[in-house]
Amino acid sequence: MNFQIQPISNTIGQQIISTGSNSIFQLAQEEIISLFNLYGVLLFRGFEVNAEIFKDFSNLLSTDFIDYSGGAFNRRIINGDKTILSVNDFNSEIKLHGEMYYQKNVPLMLWFFCATPASDKGETIICDGRQFFNELSNSTKELFSKKKLKFTVPMTEEAWQKKYKIENLNQLQEICKHNDIKLTISKDKSIVAEYLCPATIPSKCGNYQVFINSLLPTKQLYPNIIKFEDDSDIPKEVMSEVNEIAERITTEIAWQKGDILMIDNTRVLHGRRAFSDENREIYIRLCAPAFAF
Repeated sequence: MNFQIQPISNTIGQQIISTGSNSIFQLAQEEIISLFNLYGVLLFRGFEVNAEIFKDFSNLLSTDFIDYSGGAFNRRIINGDKTILSVNDFNSEIKLHGEMYYQKNVPLMLWFFCATPASDKGETIICDGRQFFNELSNSTKELFSKKKLKFTVPMTEEAWQKKYKIENLNQLQEICKHNDIKLTISKDKSIVAEYLCPATIPSKCGNYQVFINSLLPTKQLYPNIIKFEDDSDIPKEVMSEVNEIAERITTEIAWQKGDILMIDNTRVLHGRRAFSDENREIYIRLCAPAFAF
């Protein structure tokens, strides 16, 4: 089989590039798993891939797919499969984040597929959460170790029904309990959902700390809903620091048609650059690895 393996950048990941007319299913799963566990993010490029092949390939290496219930954005279902979703809710920038780190139960692994790249810009961005943590000043590390982030989200009845894809308050209470979300319900069935989470977490191996959370895009898009757990504001100098680090250590992936990106959502942050091409079409799947992780 003709393919090359080389770094995505000098700081993160590996890309597996087909140099012939190869099927992606010819790749050795054991080698994919080994590379993924070592690097945390893999880019598959140059293979003949469509949405159905993307689904079948990701099925081989994944389990426990979820449908994005409780997610922050609107996502369109692809080909009637609730586990394959378009990420083109809007076309502005989304800063680096871990997927769904505003609730307890997050997908451990992410898959992205490029059905149609933007004609210009629209790159997906990634960075290593371990490197991000190491770049933080000692004072910011100490602050994040002492204070958790708090997301406080008010929602009308219509809004939470759309977000959680349910209509019943009892179901909502169960979902919130399962995700350690404090729920306050008003007489008109509007709610306030409150969730506490750390900005930094231990790696799965326990040997180092990782900066991974939803701080940056939340502060960017919905600044009023995030504070520290004691209701104090996150200092402007801290936000300036984390934004500067994010831009400095970010790797951009300029999409090519048929690209597949595999991400460890416990250690690698992702986001995207703004774009204007309405034909850009990137799909995502949220899941867990079907292998030792």
